[in-house]
Amino acid sequence: MSVDALPPILADKVIVLSGVGPGLGRALGEEAARMGADLVLVSRTEKRLEKMAEVVRSHGRRALVVPTDITDEEQRAALVARAVDEFGRVDCLINNAFAIPPMDPITTLDLDGLRAAQETNVLAPLRLSALFADALAATSGSIINITSCVVYSSQPEFSGYKLSKGALAHLSSSLATELGPRGIRVNSVAPSYIYEDVNKAYFDWIASESGRTHDEVYAEKAAPTDLKRLATPDEIARAALFLASDLASAVTGQTLNVDCGEFHS
Repeated sequence: MSVDALPPILADKVIVLSGVGPGLGRALGEEAARMGADLVLVSRTEKRLEKMAEVVRSHGRRALVVPTDITDEEQRAALVARAVDEFGRVDCLINNAFAIPPMDPITTLDLDGLRAAQETNVLAPLRLSALFADALAATSGSIINITSCVVYSSQPEFSGYKLSKGALAHLSSSLATELGPRGIRVNSVAPSYIYEDVNKAYFDWIASESGRTHDEVYAEKAAPTDLKRLATPDEIARAALFLASDLASAVTGQTLNVDCGEFHS
């Protein structure tokens, strides 16, 4: 689903986006720019960041590229300093970066692999939130953590993924309570299957393994949803960015499921 024109609900806000990459990361950056925001773009890969910066600038907005290993405390602190030095303010931090944990039953998980994933998926958002707190307090800003509807399911192979995203969801709740008195809102956005390149390839693999077509696999994944379809990256980005806007000025400590009605709270 495409939207030709978006209201400038983020006009002149500065958004720090970690996890700039294909799929949701790209959609968050582009949709934020289309809504009027300037972006601080964060990931390890400078080439990818520069491509995203071109997209942001094509919408008439400013982009600061900051290659950062968000698991490194010195680099996290340097990111905060560069963002504030460049723009003089920060209005929103979006913790979108994600490392895939081992996809094995929970009693057999490789702990080193799980620890490494947790550094990116949980501890980095915690430290970035803490380090950006002063800047966010100055603007009555917000933090958005990208969690997942995987927390509502219990397939053995998704146990490490659920552990990471569940911990991030609980972190959001704790941060909302702790940072709320400083005027900082903290919310989570939980997508289910996102219909983008990675999942399209996954559906192709399932189809080849099970003797079905891609469309049949898609229909199976979409069947539990009320809308009988899967959300696109752009749709999830727009829902998330509502929480960064002043329209959500009284919304904190919440999880917004963006799943076409698969799970009901």
